[in-house]
Amino acid sequence: MIAELLSLGFVFCLLLLSAYFASCETALTAYSKPKMFSIAQSGNKKAKVIISLQADITLVLSAILTCCTIINALVVSLSNSLFVDIFGESAIFYGPIIVSIFIVLFAEVLPKMLTITDPEKILLPSAYFIKYLYICLKPLNKVIAFVSDGIIKLIHVRSKNKEEQYQASLEELKGAIDLHEGLNENDTKQEKAMLRSILDLSSVDVRSIMVHRKNVTMFSVDLPIDEITNCVLNCPFTRIPLWKGNPDNIIGILHAKDFLKTIKTISLDKIDVKKILLKPHFIPEDKDLLAQLQSFKSNREHFAVVVDEYGGVMGIITLEDIIEEIVGDIADEHDVAITNSIRKQSDGSYIVSGNTNIRDLNREINSNLRSKDVATVAGLVINAIGIIPNIGQVFIIDEYKFEILKKYRNQITLLRLKKMKMS
Repeated sequence: MIAELLSLGFVFCLLLLSAYFASCETALTAYSKPKMFSIAQSGNKKAKVIISLQADITLVLSAILTCCTIINALVVSLSNSLFVDIFGESAIFYGPIIVSIFIVLFAEVLPKMLTITDPEKILLPSAYFIKYLYICLKPLNKVIAFVSDGIIKLIHVRSKNKEEQYQASLEELKGAIDLHEGLNENDTKQEKAMLRSILDLSSVDVRSIMVHRKNVTMFSVDLPIDEITNCVLNCPFTRIPLWKGNPDNIIGILHAKDFLKTIKTISLDKIDVKKILLKPHFIPEDKDLLAQLQSFKSNREHFAVVVDEYGGVMGIITLEDIIEEIVGDIADEHDVAITNSIRKQSDGSYIVSGNTNIRDLNREINSNLRSKDVATVAGLVINAIGIIPNIGQVFIIDEYKFEILKKYRNQITLLRLKKMKMS
């Protein structure tokens, strides 16, 4: 009887050990990497150990699963022998069933359910144990990994390349942002939008947010100095492109501060505007916003002229434009007051200005309208239908109904937008 009790106690201890390994396995796959990194930054050595194991996580998990499998096999073997000794030969049939239920419930499901809600609680105290276990079983698991890789190649399962791993990591981060919940709903919505915008900077080109040349304030360098002075004083912007001959030939950027300093030191009729112009910085239309932001920082510039493949001026982009892409519109006391370009109506539709940026519209109405070749809503409609529409015409684009309300010549200036009800 004493021998049976000792065997039962040993089986119970093995079940606890199996449950512990199952918890470690779940914790390693479920813990928050950003949270663990933050804990490590505060000086926690155990968190640093866990982060270091991430580089070889496949072998780490393999070591834990190996131990877990061996322990469960021992539990089944010892339990069957114990049941046969106590209940006789008939236990051969129902013994494995009972043991399997105990293993699944107490050594697999229950510990994993308890761990999944707070994986760091089990992971941090176990950091050094997992590390040494991984080191001890590394030779064995390298053999297992080699065989596994051979089987994977045999069935033609391709592993992810660096680009796919980056995209997967990016999607994981976006998912974490979407799951973020704050105390205030409006603040949380703004925080999510800002974080998503930061992640999207590398996938958005300057053409999508630039100020089109039609809306850029610029003038000829050959204008009389009195007219140039009036233009600078009446312009709400501090940096103004100047051209010579034609608007595509930008020769410099006139900074209002430099111009006013010159006026103070030199009489107006002796000023040579060309000598105080800043060198223009030209960038291609397909340059992404993250690269341009880095360029602005490294070159200590705030202003760039966007050109197409033929060198023609398409528009301008400023550091403020990129920052506004992240945090939303920033208006100061000198900005020209404009009406809201997206106005929600009582029937659930939206009145939208034709020059509204597609990305701004998506953020405002939570849509997913896309177009690679254009940046504005008007351009989206024309690009989708392939014609210049007339006032009153209605088009269905990506589950949205677009109605043309106003035009100026061939330019769509106002539209009504409403999401279609899908049956």
